[in-house]
Amino acid sequence: MNPRITRWQGRRVWLIGASSGIGEATALALHARGAQVQLSARNTQALQAVASRMNGQGQVWPLDVTDASAVQQVANAILAQGPLDLVLYCAGHYREMRAQSLDLADLRRHLDINYSGALHLMHAVLPALIAQGHGHLSLISSVAGFRGLPKGLAYGPTKAALTHLAENLYMDLRPLGLGVSVVHPGFVQTPLTAQNRFEMPALIAPEQAAQAMLDGWARGAFDIHFPRRFTRWMKLLRLLPYRAYFPLVHRFTGL
Repeated sequence: MNPRITRWQGRRVWLIGASSGIGEATALALHARGAQVQLSARNTQALQAVASRMNGQGQVWPLDVTDASAVQQVANAILAQGPLDLVLYCAGHYREMRAQSLDLADLRRHLDINYSGALHLMHAVLPALIAQGHGHLSLISSVAGFRGLPKGLAYGPTKAALTHLAENLYMDLRPLGLGVSVVHPGFVQTPLTAQNRFEMPALIAPEQAAQAMLDGWARGAFDIHFPRRFTRWMKLLRLLPYRAYFPLVHRFTGL
């Protein structure tokens, strides 16, 4: 469905959300394969720590994705150095929430980071990607965006929006020679999932997630989901009618 990316030597990558978790592991994996990685996140110190593991070859661009003008400025500076072969949006915010404890400020924070930040990025890089006629845009969503889940009141809808955004981008950009992919991880050991107070099925390490993403880009996949022993079940749940889905979720979660 996409042009396959099997060789990374010399390719320029901008990774937003590179300071920890999946973003950090993916940045290191791409660097190990010869990519020139541009690193962005809010935490400058953490970014510099990641760059230090790249023998000083990773460029650090501190960035708050909720600031549209800052995203544009960083994009302009990176693009001034040359075209981008991959732009990966990995920034994310997660706190569990239910309607009984609704927090409007945190709902908006989820929206600002998980979705609006991606829109800021699209606005900043799409004209250049379209003009150059090649490149790949990848958005990290989540299986939590497939259907409503307990405690996902704030997080799930923003990830569903990212998936929908990627689907529309693919239809518009693929005919122009650009690749678009959406990543649907299951449970990955990250600072975000560390707050979960339940046993996470099929939990994997960030390095495994990074490898799964590289494998997906190499296949030319649009939908990259992992670990498949878990995500395939989540995909099946999307097919159930509500009268079956809601009781089944309650049975397995008790919520």
